[in-house]
Amino acid sequence: MSATYLDPSTLEKLISAAIAAPSMHNTQPWRFRLEPDSSTMEIHAIAERGLPHEDPHGRALHIAAGAALFNLRVAVTHFGWKPVTRLLPAPHDPGLLASVHITQRAGPRAVHGADLYESIWRRHSSRFPFSDERLPGSVLRELAEAAHTEGATLIVPEPHETARLLRVTADAEHRNRADADRSAESRRWASRDEFENTGIPSSALGPQDAFEQLPMRDFTARRSVEQLPSRPFERTPTLASLSTGHDRRTDWLRAGQALQHVLLVATAHRLRTSLLHQALEWPDLRNDLRSATAPFDPVQMLIRFGYGPEGPTTPRRMPSLFLDLDGTAASDDPN
Repeated sequence: MSATYLDPSTLEKLISAAIAAPSMHNTQPWRFRLEPDSSTMEIHAIAERGLPHEDPHGRALHIAAGAALFNLRVAVTHFGWKPVTRLLPAPHDPGLLASVHITQRAGPRAVHGADLYESIWRRHSSRFPFSDERLPGSVLRELAEAAHTEGATLIVPEPHETARLLRVTADAEHRNRADADRSAESRRWASRDEFENTGIPSSALGPQDAFEQLPMRDFTARRSVEQLPSRPFERTPTLASLSTGHDRRTDWLRAGQALQHVLLVATAHRLRTSLLHQALEWPDLRNDLRSATAPFDPVQMLIRFGYGPEGPTTPRRMPSLFLDLDGTAASDDPN
């Protein structure tokens, strides 16, 4: 079968969709390489955009790449092709995280491609207070099914377990704030200029919860009661834990795909979301996040769902900066 031709406009749309995925501190730690002869898109890690203190093993980087991979799958399907995915396809090249072979469409379009493509552009994290309105059970089941489709488990705990997870997260946030190296690393990616296209702009940081009802990350490590929000955060937040059966690099990539599938389904239902991953950055606290119903399944992410204001869009760098057509990538210096 001949290679699928990707015109420049479509190629740019595919890359734009992929890089719309979330990444820790908006580091955007990925690069894409197209092999025109085989119509295969590769996703490579950019080590320079990693977080050596907060993510020393690259777990968050892999999850971000998995989220980008899912967006790419959705976009490829949206344009009428079939994505054939391989995780870690080259053992000799650990920086090559995944590949997507783009083939001619065979059979009906996948549901997620038809339904979720528009959600890619509407999804972004909201760190603002949500309302106390409960999520419909049917939506929660759909979110769990989305995670299951990608090989992960999404659990919405009972209120007492939610309170425990928030206490563990608060403990992690206090540790992060007290750790000089982690605080400096976090501040490095918090930008005051929204047009730098790197890191998180100040407008997207959102208010801190002055009552410490909900442990929101403080990127400045200088939290004060002056950051009191205009209205309080929800009393009973809807929290969900995303876990996998194992904790290997492939599991992290699957978790990233599951995370993005869940986030896009939530977006399609007009839900707001934010990610609480402070406790995942400390091995002992991450272990404390395990569910009593699945004590051996490592948690990969905590997700907060709700109805509330739409947070500002976090900027992305130009798609051309991520694409490598001839084996020579553009500079990846975050500064």
